[in-house]
Amino acid sequence: MANRHIGSGIDDFLEEEGVRDAFQARAVKEVIAWQLAQAMKERNLSKRQLAALMKTSRTQVDRVLDPENGNVTIETLQRAADFVGRKVEVQLVTR
Repeated sequence: MANRHIGSGIDDFLEEEGVRDAFQARAVKEVIAWQLAQAMKERNLSKRQLAALMKTSRTQVDRVLDPENGNVTIETLQRAADFVGRKVEVQLVTR
């Protein structure tokens, strides 16, 4: 029996499995969390300090920096990014 996935891309496979959107969302959150953590290191900012700047809890900052926690608003990500000298850009692209 031939493998129906030979010659197809990972997006095709994930789409067929019905999990592409979930994987894509998690990948985006992982990248943002990593970039925020790197920017915090560059600025020598601790989680506690970022929380104070954002006027929020350390727990909320932990959520922002947790690559597996996708339940963070864009507004919260933008606020965190602002305090580390970055900005979040969101755009729709054609598939």
